[in-house]
Amino acid sequence: MPPNTATTRGGVGAESKDHPSGDPRFKLIDRTLKRFQYQQDALIEVLHTAQEAFGFLEEDLLIYVAHQLKLPLSWVFGVATFYHFFSLKPQGEHTCIVCMGTACYVKRAAEIVALLQNEFGVAPGQTTPDGKLSLATARCLGSCGLAPVLVLDGDVVGRETPEATLARVHTMLTTKKPQPVAVE
Repeated sequence: MPPNTATTRGGVGAESKDHPSGDPRFKLIDRTLKRFQYQQDALIEVLHTAQEAFGFLEEDLLIYVAHQLKLPLSWVFGVATFYHFFSLKPQGEHTCIVCMGTACYVKRAAEIVALLQNEFGVAPGQTTPDGKLSLATARCLGSCGLAPVLVLDGDVVGRETPEATLARVHTMLTTKKPQPVAVE
């Protein structure tokens, strides 16, 4: 199989129709790499694209990004594990991130986490056995004026109480999350 010129740093010529892996999701990553001209400082953008395409950042994906940006894998892994947005494990169908920054903590964020743990049997950083809910905590979401703050399936929700959060999560779990459209 001829090399894919789209994945060669600074490659010239027509973009190959298929990625060598056969997985079309790599096309999204390759487009982002090309848009940022394979610059190393585009790492976070590339990781965002990769996570959106694959749902999480598995080791092979981190190796691919490191190779394409000519960065050490340890650097890419360090960035992927530093930011709470990135996940190295498959996520549940629905996600709940609870801010644990000072303002949120003093306004009962820890009670929210404890209630969710007890209700769904899932610890922060884990996913329920049925794959429906992933629970995470963040050091700070930067919305202190809305404390306590949650991110439920990507939507920021402020001034929550443990009881209201529990009701929201139950509602969220009974609602089917829209599936992303496949890129051809």
